[in-house]
Amino acid sequence: MAVAAGSDDLLQSLRIQCRVIHALLMREVLTRFGRHNIGFLWMFVEPMIFTLGVTALWTVTKSTHGSSLPITAFALSGYSSVLLWRNMPSRTIGAIEPNLALMYHRNVRVLDIYLARLILEGGGATTSFVMLGVVFISIGMVSPPENLLQVFGGWMMLFWFGTSLAIFLGGLSEEFEIVEKLWHPVSYLMFPLSGAAFLVDIFPPSTQNLLLYLPMVNGVEYLREGFFGSKVHAHYDMGYMAVCNAIFLLLGLAQLAKVSRKVVLE
Repeated sequence: MAVAAGSDDLLQSLRIQCRVIHALLMREVLTRFGRHNIGFLWMFVEPMIFTLGVTALWTVTKSTHGSSLPITAFALSGYSSVLLWRNMPSRTIGAIEPNLALMYHRNVRVLDIYLARLILEGGGATTSFVMLGVVFISIGMVSPPENLLQVFGGWMMLFWFGTSLAIFLGGLSEEFEIVEKLWHPVSYLMFPLSGAAFLVDIFPPSTQNLLLYLPMVNGVEYLREGFFGSKVHAHYDMGYMAVCNAIFLLLGLAQLAKVSRKVVLE
């Protein structure tokens, strides 16, 4: 009986937190995108515009990436993945102060605010990636992925990486203001190293090993192998990426617990 009661309490708490996150998500949609024009559709139209712009630029300039892969498919698989993880920390850094009033509600936690923002950001990037992929495949500009399950797995690993990094940097920014100042330039500097614009295989082994220390490079390589199959020779270590993601997540949750106590005390 005690076990059943405990399970019921856990399910009830879970349902409450899901409703809280859903309400915060709807609030975030209205706050960020408004009710006018196309409203919440900007959630995925905005990343679509960025991806299309980069694809067009790379196509016009005939950019090379060290392989015979079509530039459209290469840009879609690369730049979409960057938008997924790079924008997430920007949504959590400094997110507590404008939402302090919500902390007076007993069931609202700092983590709930972060999760609502991250779900919105990740959902927009994911919808953009899927819609552009379907359109490009339909008109013959891109071939269908050879291993759709692997593409999904790589995307989810990048989503996990972005979420973990965002929670860690978000919590850290509440204690150190310099985090907000540094993240924007660092995020742009990370783009050339993210694996979006190159294949690891084009570099000598010593450089490949260095690049694979960056977790997101492993995710992009794994995703591209699922997309292009035998057309690419991918290099990755998904076990290493999972460990990095877990470390960032644990550090982030620990920092968030510390920050949450301060918020409650204030």
